[in-house]
Amino acid sequence: MIVLAAMMASMTVADMRQKRRVLIIAAPGAADARRVAQQAALGGRSRELDDRDVTVVELAGDTVKGAADSATSLRARWRLPRAAFGVVLVGKDGHAALRRSEPIDAATLVATIDAMPMRRAGQR
Repeated sequence: MIVLAAMMASMTVADMRQKRRVLIIAAPGAADARRVAQQAALGGRSRELDDRDVTVVELAGDTVKGAADSATSLRARWRLPRAAFGVVLVGKDGHAALRRSEPIDAATLVATIDAMPMRRAGQR
């Protein structure tokens, strides 16, 4: 698990295409209440997320955890304003599969992933 996280952190979101789904969590700062709520919603779900090939990338201000991209490039590419909270689930095909301006509960996230064509194909 730790080795995989370190390997993913050295890759850009674009590099993860076809390999991983990426959940981008963006907040103005580390103390943002919505960021904290999103982390809490995902807490204890790391195995479920890993089973679904999900890498979590966090942007807090200008700091990025989980990918080698800059905060500026991620915010521009995924239309995530610096002063706002946002969550984007990027499918393995590289497109935004889910976008929210409030935290996503884990059940919605899992259901969205399980409905994706690549996920359904992988379960056969």
